[in-house]
Amino acid sequence: MHPKDLKIADYTYRLPQEKIAQYPLENRDASKLLIYKDNTIAESVFRSIPDQIPENSLMVFNNSKVIEARLIFKKQTGGKIEIFTLEPSGIYKDITEAMLQKESIVYKCLVGGASKWKHDEVLQLITPDNKVCLFAKKLEQLNDGYLIEFSWSQPALTFAEILHIAGNLPIPPYLQRSAEDGDTTRYQTVYAEKDGSVAAPTAGLHFTKEVLAALNLKQVATAYTTLHVGAGTFMPVKSEQMQDHIMHAEYIEITTALLDQLINYDFITAVGTTSTRTLESVYWMGVKAFLNPAISYNDLMILQWDPYNADYKEAAVSKKDALASLKSWMTENGLQHLIIKTQIIIAPGYEFRIINALVTNFHQPQSTLLLLVSALIGDSWRNVYEYALNNNFRFLSYGDSSILFKS
Repeated sequence: MHPKDLKIADYTYRLPQEKIAQYPLENRDASKLLIYKDNTIAESVFRSIPDQIPENSLMVFNNSKVIEARLIFKKQTGGKIEIFTLEPSGIYKDITEAMLQKESIVYKCLVGGASKWKHDEVLQLITPDNKVCLFAKKLEQLNDGYLIEFSWSQPALTFAEILHIAGNLPIPPYLQRSAEDGDTTRYQTVYAEKDGSVAAPTAGLHFTKEVLAALNLKQVATAYTTLHVGAGTFMPVKSEQMQDHIMHAEYIEITTALLDQLINYDFITAVGTTSTRTLESVYWMGVKAFLNPAISYNDLMILQWDPYNADYKEAAVSKKDALASLKSWMTENGLQHLIIKTQIIIAPGYEFRIINALVTNFHQPQSTLLLLVSALIGDSWRNVYEYALNNNFRFLSYGDSSILFKS
């Protein structure tokens, strides 16, 4: 069956509210770990995860950092307008460039209370210490948001610094609470580095410096890539069949050094669905570069259904050839870093080309993340989730973890 024909109603389960973790555990690596391998389920504690990873293998992490994407402006009349920053306008090359902008920027946003915001009205947000005054002007309404022009009173500060000073951390809406002081550190991974996500790559929240050191001691190599998580990660699938669902696109960043590591290791563990989407996208970009070495940057982007294209699949390009072709394309174009969007959807029927195992939390019913898990371990996802529900595992962003080995 082609993933387009899947019915999302077939990927649901009952998730009681009390199973959703409202807060993280005090110690990151004290969370429970479900282990699925060779059709069997076991459990342990997360700090023991190095015991599950093969020696001389590679583990890949997403080092994206969550930005303070929620901005609360007050109107002169006393009302509030909430602006949620989504992604930069197309006039900027990528999120990294946008985060470094000074004085002003144009950003695509969601706006709460937009009907109360007059088109020519400039909103102001003054930080409590009066350090910064941030201005917002509504430029254009889009199908899925607004283009907003931001400017600020301290032109020497970058937009990333402005958000850090004036914004609020966008913890998941299903937590049904406001961000608290503890979220500032716990909703970031210990290796977060590159500003740009509006949601944490939550599989990485369990890792500590001690766990990373234990992996190194076992000769498990580590590598970092970047996928800036967009608000689409919270969007449920509303269409009955997947062919009517439009997958959100997100920025990824890869390096030629990462490509070398992916070529040199046979067993690769992805930390999180975001790392998985990045690594599998890299393969398909490599296929495109293999088939057309002169391909343009725009055509290199992975669209939603590209991995299911018969021409690409029938080409039967090996992992090594695909990655080598992408590296050659980057070298020819003078790039050591490639920042590009991917819209890849990984659902049952997908054949994994890069990863062999996945570290991930437990996901919402009828979500594209659950589809990805099902693509990896087949119908056994039901047994895994039933076990987790019956054995006091905590679900979603601040919940417990699992390591799933490809069936």
